[in-house]
Amino acid sequence: MAEKYGPPVILDHNLWGSFTNNAGTDFDHHVALDHHSMVDGPDRIYMDYNATTPVDPEVVRAVTDALTDAWGNPSSNYLPGLKAKDIIYHSRDTIARMVGGKAADIIFTSGGTEANNLVLHTAVEHFRKSSTSPEAGTDSQQLNGRDTLPHIIISNVEHDSIKVTVEHLLKEGKADVTFVPVSKVTAQVEVEDVIVAIRPTTCLVSIMLANNETGIIMPIKDICQRVKEVNKQRSSSAPRILLHTDAAQAIGKIRVDARELGVDYITIVGHKFYGPRIGALFVNSPGITTPVYPLLFGGGQERNFRPGTENTAMIAGLGKAAELVSLNLAEYEAHFLNIRCYLEQKLIAVFGKDKINFNSHFPGSDILPNTCNVSILGRGLQGRRVLSTCRRLLASVGAACHSDRGDQASHILLSSGIPYDVATNALRISVGRSTSREDVDIVVKDLRDTVEQLESMN
Repeated sequence: MAEKYGPPVILDHNLWGSFTNNAGTDFDHHVALDHHSMVDGPDRIYMDYNATTPVDPEVVRAVTDALTDAWGNPSSNYLPGLKAKDIIYHSRDTIARMVGGKAADIIFTSGGTEANNLVLHTAVEHFRKSSTSPEAGTDSQQLNGRDTLPHIIISNVEHDSIKVTVEHLLKEGKADVTFVPVSKVTAQVEVEDVIVAIRPTTCLVSIMLANNETGIIMPIKDICQRVKEVNKQRSSSAPRILLHTDAAQAIGKIRVDARELGVDYITIVGHKFYGPRIGALFVNSPGITTPVYPLLFGGGQERNFRPGTENTAMIAGLGKAAELVSLNLAEYEAHFLNIRCYLEQKLIAVFGKDKINFNSHFPGSDILPNTCNVSILGRGLQGRRVLSTCRRLLASVGAACHSDRGDQASHILLSSGIPYDVATNALRISVGRSTSREDVDIVVKDLRDTVEQLESMN
């Protein structure tokens, strides 16, 4: 239940998962499956689940079984290949059901970054083909008698795999882009701002479902409804506006249903919901109802949308992770909310209301149940400094892909109306399926001791 603001338990405490800082990921440490057994010491407590999650033991078993029993090429017709093909289909179906789709709607990718790039590439190609179609009445990219570029709308708080990609398209002169600002009152994208930004050349609206730093849930359903009304009224020379949401932070925490949201595309990222480092893209009837133009070319796998011999073992793991979400989401969600609310209550009890600012609390906005973005107010209490001094807590000041930016305030928080001196003190604490109230007690005491130490130094 996403909170309106005014687990499976880890089974093998000796099993380690190594998570490296691959391109496009959101974490740069090695994390044990048991968040009490970190490489930095046995007493560290991991609360950075928005960055990455450990791999669930059932997922590890699914991956291991696939590596052992289904090592054949899925395109082959002998038994090991047929086993691999069957696993891939089963996983595709399971992942589709997790987001309210059908098996044919799922295209496997290397991760969220590739899925997001595939959508943006498709939007540009969709515009080009729409503007040169017979229905457009011209054989050149012209509208209203002048040369045009495809126009893309995103928010100003998107993940870098969206933001940097559209900036590249803009720099290369391949697209026009509007960055719709989030409200400094609600931290949400306002529906009317999206509608006002639409041009005759608009071909894509891409807004994340939930922000990775604030946890704020965006009004995707309302945006999609309004954009579809615009689509019905557009002239035949204007491209259909495609609708995409990056649901990396939402899946596994709140219900995500493609039909209910009304989107054409959903980005799915396995390592955000206890799965492996692999991703998928939901496309509503790809190539039929919704266009997909490949970034890669090769042997024809994934119906030519994403060729390359399928990574059977990781696909099996993603399927198992999706199955666990479908079976247990209500339990996960209730646990996240219980622990996060307890964390916030403890922070207020220990530090007092005047010393705490919750950067994820905005009037009228829904928030992910597991995410607490908080600043402990005071000179010398910058978030990075606090975390580097803590003995027990492992958390972050924001997205780990921005971890090289020193003590600069998060542009996400600044865009959401958080004052600079408050934003520089921000900590993003995100709880997981096995986070307990006892963990919270230990972490809050650690923060109290750290703040006392830093204040005495000041």
